[in-house]
Amino acid sequence: MSMDNIYTTPEHVLLRDQIARFIEREVEPHAAAWEEAGSVPRDVLRKMGQAGLFGLMYESQYGGGEADALTNLVFAEALSQSTFGGFIITALVHTDMASPHLHHAGSAAQKARYLPGVISGETITAVGISEPCAGSDVAGMRTTAKRVGDEWVLNGTKMFITNGVHANLYFIAAKTGTARHDMSMFIVEKDTPGFTVGRSLRKTGWLSSDTAELVFDNCRIPAGNLLGDEGKGFYSVMKNFQTERIALGAMAVGHCTQAIKLTLDYVRQRQAFGATLWQQQTIRQRIAMLDAKTRAARQFMYHCAWSVQQGQDVVQEVSMLKALTGELVNEVLQTCQQFHGGMGYMRETPIERLWRDARVLGIGGGATEVMLEEVAKRY
Repeated sequence: MSMDNIYTTPEHVLLRDQIARFIEREVEPHAAAWEEAGSVPRDVLRKMGQAGLFGLMYESQYGGGEADALTNLVFAEALSQSTFGGFIITALVHTDMASPHLHHAGSAAQKARYLPGVISGETITAVGISEPCAGSDVAGMRTTAKRVGDEWVLNGTKMFITNGVHANLYFIAAKTGTARHDMSMFIVEKDTPGFTVGRSLRKTGWLSSDTAELVFDNCRIPAGNLLGDEGKGFYSVMKNFQTERIALGAMAVGHCTQAIKLTLDYVRQRQAFGATLWQQQTIRQRIAMLDAKTRAARQFMYHCAWSVQQGQDVVQEVSMLKALTGELVNEVLQTCQQFHGGMGYMRETPIERLWRDARVLGIGGGATEVMLEEVAKRY
C-alpha cells in the first residue's frame, strides 16, 4: 500500500522514513525482550526525544516542532508500522494522550518546568482517568481532590493506566465538586507522598507496555499543580479525546497494513494441496477486501485529522473513526491469523502478537459501543 495521499507533503515522507529507520534499528530486533520485561527501556524513549519525535506539535521555545495535526497523524501512523503494540502505545500515550493536557491547559510556569523534559524524553508521562468503576463513563469517576490551604488533597484509585509503573509525571482527573461533570486535572509527580503504584497489571496484549493501578491516599500536591481551570477538567478530557482517538485509529490502521503485508508474504509461499495458499480464490479475495476496507478507513482517518487542522467540530467523525477502526483491526487480524494456520498461534510470530495487541483497540480509549452512541446522539 502506498503511504502517499492528497495530504502528503515532502516533510511527511521524510518523517515516515526517519521513523521507519528508527523502528528497524532500535525496536524490531530488541522488543521481544521488552515484552518479557513488561516495559520499554527508558533509553529508547530518550532516543526518540532526542530525535525530535516527542514534541512535534509543541512550542519551539521548549524544544517542540510546532507541527500541525496532519504531521502528528503521520507520526502516529508511521510509529504504528512496528509489530509491537506495547512499544507503540507507550510512545503514543506520552505524545498524544497524556502530555497534550499540559500543552493545552498548562500555565507558562508549568510548561517551562515540565515541557522541556517531556519533549526530550527525560520525563515520561501518563494520564489517569479510568477507574475500577469508571472507564468510558468519565463523569462516573470517584477520585476526589479537596482544597486545603495551599494544597490539594487527592484520594482515590485509577485503573488500567498505561505508563503507570514507570512514568515520571502524571496528569490526574479528580472530582472537585458534587456535580456529575465537576472535575479538574492535576499534575502529580512520581514519588509524591500519598501516591503509590498499587499494582502492575498483567494483560493479554501490549506486553511491553507497563500498565498500573494508581492509588492516592491523602496525596498532597501544591495548589499550583491544578492544571487549567478548576471544575473544567471534564471538558479538557473530552477535548483531548479527539487527539487520542485519531492516534488509536492510526494504531489500528498500522496493525491492519502490517498484518496484510505479513499475510501476503506468507500465503504466497505456503504450499498446501499442491499449490500456494495465494492460488486459493477465497483467500486472495478476502485479503483484497480487507485491504480495500483498510485503505478506505485510512483515507477517512486523514480527512479527520485535516478537519481538526481546519478547526472544525469533528466529535462525530472521530467517534466514527474510532469505532470503525477498532472493529476493522480485529476483523483483519482474525482473518490474517487464520490464514497463517498453526503458525499464527505461535508466540514467535508477529501475526500472533498483532492479533493479541489488536483486541484492546475496540475497548481502550472509548469502547466501540460508547463511540457509536457519541455518533448517534449527534444526528
